[in-house]
Amino acid sequence: MESSNLTKPMTAEVISTDQLLAHWQGHRQLTRRVIEAFPEDQLFTFSIGGMRPFGEMAKELLGIAVPGAKGMATEEWETLDENMDLEGSKEKLLAAWDKATEELNHWWAKIPSDHFQDTVVAFGQYKDKVYCSILYFIDNEIHHRAQAYVYLRALGITPPNFWER
Repeated sequence: MESSNLTKPMTAEVISTDQLLAHWQGHRQLTRRVIEAFPEDQLFTFSIGGMRPFGEMAKELLGIAVPGAKGMATEEWETLDENMDLEGSKEKLLAAWDKATEELNHWWAKIPSDHFQDTVVAFGQYKDKVYCSILYFIDNEIHHRAQAYVYLRALGITPPNFWER
């Protein structure tokens, strides 16, 4: 097999855009359960080794998901903003998470199917193909959720099963 074959666009679909969204939303459902597992007083305060509290990481995920999908749909990118004021409230974080879930579905449906191979500059600073940016958004969520698992275990709380998406 020639290595140049690896850079050619695929002609056969491996996963549909609907399947990719379902995969991402499955991860988002699991992350929501992780947020629910945190004690209210630890979500925005507990950290280990200089890492941010998970509530702050979750705000980053909120700052990426919907604005990212909207940017891909409209080709108009906002500056990445993860500084929403949730007043340190788990209830407000969960409400924002649920609202973002619906908004993600809305904007996803507006991304043209032929746009996934196009190159974008997400948030005005991250240049990559649309599908690569989406995979990064998912990977970033998994990464931060794994940090939250460590936090929960350190707090003596068994986190949700990671395979139950």
